[in-house]
Amino acid sequence: MRNTFNIDRIAFIGRTFAEYISLFDLCEKTLRHGPVLDCPAGSASFTAEAHKSGIDVTACDILFGSDVNSLIEKGRKDIQHIYEKVSEATHLFNWDYYGSIENLIALRESALDLFAGDFTDGYREGRYRYAKLPHLPFPGNHFSLVLSSHFLFLYSDRLGFDFHMECIKEFVRVCSGEIRIYPLTTLDARPCPYLNDIIVSLRSSGIDVEITRVPFEFQKGSGRMMKIICR
Repeated sequence: MRNTFNIDRIAFIGRTFAEYISLFDLCEKTLRHGPVLDCPAGSASFTAEAHKSGIDVTACDILFGSDVNSLIEKGRKDIQHIYEKVSEATHLFNWDYYGSIENLIALRESALDLFAGDFTDGYREGRYRYAKLPHLPFPGNHFSLVLSSHFLFLYSDRLGFDFHMECIKEFVRVCSGEIRIYPLTTLDARPCPYLNDIIVSLRSSGIDVEITRVPFEFQKGSGRMMKIICR
């Protein structure tokens, strides 16, 4: 049994609408307030499910320039990779939400299937957009809410301080309301080594940053998110 958790890639996996509600501590009123951005979205079904409910969501990812079959293939391979790595270190995770690794993987597969079923039409309609962070193809103040899940901070072993700052400032540029980023821990469930430096730098630039608890904690110690209030 391993005492560390690590993966050899930035995984193209995603979470469901219900998972987003918990990990970002969301409510329907917040989601319906105005356009929402999910970035990077991976294979999350959040956009597909939200769209069916009449919520205005746009998803961005560096892989959205690929065809849907390529995305499905990569998604399935990355789900298998995650399964293998989590299986080696189950004690590093809190299983209250998922119950078992089988349920975890079933939700990842469900999210991928829902995403894939919506992607082709959604890409044509502009619901899915190619974007390579730290640059986004949107005008300033376009979104009332920006959500960023399991990318920033999580991969801080390969994405540095400057990249994080550029991404967050780009989120601030396109947002007129709130930005929520989760989690704030690395893959091995440790605090991002430059999290405090990022907070200090943002606040010194006049950006309002809060660290708040959320009702979700899969990796032990990961029950917090960053909330940025755009003014």
